[in-house]
Amino acid sequence: MSTPPRRRAPTVISVDSVNPDLVPGGAGESVVADLCGRWLTARGFEVHRLERRPRRPSLVAIARGTGGGRSLMLNGHLDTVGLAGYDGDPLAPRVHDGRMYGRGAFDMKGGTAAMMVAAARATAHGFLRGDVILACVADEEHGSTGTEEVLKSFTADAAIVTEPSQLQVTLAHKGFAWFEVEIEGRAAHGSRPELGVDAIAKAGHFLVPLEDLGRRLARGPAHPLLGTGTVHASVIRGGEEPSTYPARCRITLERRTVPGESADGVERELTALLDQLASTVPDFRYRLTRGLDREPFQADPGAPIVCTLTRHAERALGHPPVVRAEPFWTDCALLDRAGIPCLLFGVDGAGAHAADEYADLGSLDRLTDILTGTIAEFCS
Repeated sequence: MSTPPRRRAPTVISVDSVNPDLVPGGAGESVVADLCGRWLTARGFEVHRLERRPRRPSLVAIARGTGGGRSLMLNGHLDTVGLAGYDGDPLAPRVHDGRMYGRGAFDMKGGTAAMMVAAARATAHGFLRGDVILACVADEEHGSTGTEEVLKSFTADAAIVTEPSQLQVTLAHKGFAWFEVEIEGRAAHGSRPELGVDAIAKAGHFLVPLEDLGRRLARGPAHPLLGTGTVHASVIRGGEEPSTYPARCRITLERRTVPGESADGVERELTALLDQLASTVPDFRYRLTRGLDREPFQADPGAPIVCTLTRHAERALGHPPVVRAEPFWTDCALLDRAGIPCLLFGVDGAGAHAADEYADLGSLDRLTDILTGTIAEFCS
């Protein structure tokens, strides 16, 4: 009688966890959260499952210290972007030339796995005084509702977000603010220009100074790590048919912000621009609506968690780590706003949101070692 083939144990990469807020019908985080929860429970962690949004769970796993030490939270997200367009099978992880390929290997299941293994190693003998807290969160790729939910019930003396950073110490990142500008026209038959107001043509009056605003931002004061803020039009919608003057044109825009800038300031900036057009362009009417916004982030380079991790990174790498910033947004800003000093540090690799994604396995080993040493020292 033949022996049935041995089934491979699922890995975090082989489990579909596409964010359904990005891709309708996406699997969400339930199954990968189950996998991580079993792994952590088997290693003695106290596991809490938070699921304010059905089928969108985050896990908080705690190794309690003996008392009197500093607590440390390690944060990593479980969701990924979509699978369509990936070159090959995105859920069949493969190793080639020292790289692990698959959707989420780089962004950021590699970092989440590293922080889990590091925490298990550092707490295996129960000698630490401070609590070690793992936040395996949902929805970072869209609205970060997972980290927001975690921070309603849990805190720590410091945190590390293990987003990919090429083993470079990341101490700042940009924020963003989304706005929709609706330019109002007047619908009329295309043969009756005296009755119609072309909302699309009026929108052109806005797009020109918006581009100029981008140029002025680029010439303005720069953050030492991030440079300047930016603005661009992302989506434009307007019109119904060729023979009708469009009654409205909607423009969605994104303003990337640096420390010192805020969504409130951006709203004032855009309102001033639009009010100027309303006072000078005939029949120019608008409505400005603010959408999602997230603050920029800047860490204190002298914070104890930054100094501790930097010291262990230098020991593992054989040289001082590069200090850098990221142009994209991360959950660091939410942790910082909650009063938790933090930084970002993660694996090397490439292909975030791309057709070919991988994490460098050597860097994954070094990341795990650096996190293990940092946990052991910070929480001792």
